[in-house]
Amino acid sequence: MKRGILIFAGLITISLLFGTLSGWAQTTATKSGQLASPGAPAANPLKVALLHWYKANTTTSFTVGNLPDGIAFDGANIWTANFNDGTVSKLQANDGAVLGTFTIGAGVEPFGVTFDGANIWVSNVAAGTVTKLEASTGKILGTFTVGTNPGWMAFDGANIWVPNGTNTLTKLRASDGKNLGNFTVTFSPITTAFDGTSIWVVCGGTSGGVVSKVRPSDGTVLGTYPVGTAPTGIAFDGANMWVANRGDGTVTKLQASSGTVLGTFSLDPGMAPYGVAFDGSNIWVSSSGGTAELRTSDGGILARFPGQNGAGAAFDGASVWVALSHTVQKY
Repeated sequence: MKRGILIFAGLITISLLFGTLSGWAQTTATKSGQLASPGAPAANPLKVALLHWYKANTTTSFTVGNLPDGIAFDGANIWTANFNDGTVSKLQANDGAVLGTFTIGAGVEPFGVTFDGANIWVSNVAAGTVTKLEASTGKILGTFTVGTNPGWMAFDGANIWVPNGTNTLTKLRASDGKNLGNFTVTFSPITTAFDGTSIWVVCGGTSGGVVSKVRPSDGTVLGTYPVGTAPTGIAFDGANMWVANRGDGTVTKLQASSGTVLGTFSLDPGMAPYGVAFDGSNIWVSSSGGTAELRTSDGGILARFPGQNGAGAAFDGASVWVALSHTVQKY
């Protein structure tokens, strides 16, 4: 009986202590300006678990290949497609250690990079191909011809979707790279994303841009919706699609279920948005003038981090990574 009483009393004490420490931590962090203001989303719990109370790490970057563009997370590592030297780099996400630099080919211009659960897929702009590498070793498993100027790809759980500058969308079976179809979309597709049901295709243009929603089973275009000028990056937040419009310095939010435009949000003058990533709470946008963090509810800018011209962006569960000219920045 005494043992039961002691355990019960101990649990009460631990509970009270945890509540006190939690309250103290929240108060202290709020006073120091590290947490968002009242009414803003709570800190990402994975960041809290890692004592990542600060808004972002603005000092940590790691050297990769020449002009990295696309960037992806494989569950443990960060991969970059290095446009100017025909390579991809693999970095350990927890400390940025370079685990390997793998050659795709001279002059192929690697651009997009996507993870399928076991392998890494790299699109090669100059070669009009997609290369499949084993994520564990970097070994090339195959190279497959797609269309002209293949861009940032998406994985739907079974297939890789490749946007081609020739107004087509190529569907490759991930298991063996077999071409399952080439589907016509609107002008200059550059980026794709998957929302769990549909494939979204970003189609750029200097006078305006659109995104198309495509049914994965047969490539049927279900709808095409206007966004800003020269759109590039796209990300899904669980309910909405976010598109970076580098031509007019805005970010467009669309409802994934209907394609309805829910808002168009301006960044600072001189910031040309490029890549987009969702961190579980907020949207991060890389741009020509640094990186910005946006609130998902209304597109409000929560933080700005001035810096180099940023390209692709990815989230690793705790930190956001942005590709720069010769490095990747870990926020």
